[in-house]
Formats: sequence, structure tokens, C-alpha cells
Amino acid sequence: MTRREARDTAFKLLYQIEMQKETAEHIFEIFYMESTLPDKVKAYVEDVVFGVFANKADIDAIIAKLLEGWKLSRISKISLSLLRLSLYEMKFRTDIPESVSINEAVSFAKAYESAEAASFVNGVLASFVKFKEAQK
Repeated sequence: MTRREARDTAFKLLYQIEMQKETAEHIFEIFYMESTLPDKVKAYVEDVVFGVFANKADIDAIIAKLLEGWKLSRISKISLSLLRLSLYEMKFRTDIPESVSINEAVSFAKAYESAEAASFVNGVLASFVKFKEAQK
């Protein structure tokens, strides 16, 4: 399984958590009844999902600051899940280049939502990069 496939799995689990309003533990319990992951992939997927879940308030606060004329509640669940995943990677994972995280989020937004959603996700993540650089 490639990192892209692992990221796709993590995204789908984050989306499922958001839609079902369940805990990450519960979603993984159900997931592992039906699926298995290689150890390296499992470590990444669990780190990202549990990391987003543990840092959700902080990540959502970042998203809210970056939105121009939007409220967090107006963002589609797909875009929100992708933004959370990417921002977690960009903020907490040093092994993933920011450009890779952004490109993957944009690609998934195109595949699972629309070109407009992809532009929106790209804009928010690009704003985060600019904000982060301005803080240095």
C-alpha cells in the first residue's frame, strides 16, 4: 500500500468520524473487523486519525482563522476532513513535505467533491503556509 492509499484510508476514516459523530476508537474497531493494514501503514493511519482527533480544536481554530468570509460550519464534511488531515500533517508530521500534503488534499478534493472544492482546499492550505512563514 502506498502512502497515497494510506492517506486515502485516513481521510475516509476522518470523514466517517465526522459523519457518524463517533470516537476514533470506535471507528477503528469497526474498520479492523473488516480490514487489515500493513504495520507501517497502520502506524501512519492511526497517528493521523488519532492525532487529528486529539488536536481537533486547535486544527479547527486554525481553519477558522484562515477562512475569509466563511464559517467552519459552512465547509463540506469532505473538505473539512481533508483540511484537518493536511493541517495535521503540516503542523505535526516532519516526515511529509507540505507540498505533498497540499497536493494530495487537492487531488482528493477533486476526486471526492469538485474542482471548486479543490480550489477552496488549496487556498486555505496555501494561506496556512503563508501564515506559518510570516511567523518565522
